[in-house]
Amino acid sequence: MEPKELVQLAYKTLQEKMAEDIEVIDISGISTIADYFIIATGKNPRHVQSLVDELDQTLGRAGAEDHRDEGYRAANWVLMDYKDVVIHIFSQEDRRFYDLERIWRSGRLLTKEEILG
Repeated sequence: MEPKELVQLAYKTLQEKMAEDIEVIDISGISTIADYFIIATGKNPRHVQSLVDELDQTLGRAGAEDHRDEGYRAANWVLMDYKDVVIHIFSQEDRRFYDLERIWRSGRLLTKEEILG
């Protein structure tokens, strides 16, 4: 699965499952970590875990390579690493605290139209 396809499918899945403040940052020109960061917020720990579970199932069925994730049990900040795409699902409090958008502000924030084509 190409990174752009993974981003589109993950974005749609997060929208359908009512994630809040979904953002996609293109970091391909500034980092070798990944091409894209997807950042979203869950309403509570159960919602965060539900978002992760749904992404895991949907992306897996679509053929995305196995990923590594961290933080599922605590559900404050779950990181899902799909190599070229890294997905961050935060609680509201932790998202404000870590403020990845500020840290990666030299990346390019994609519009919904750019993401969905």
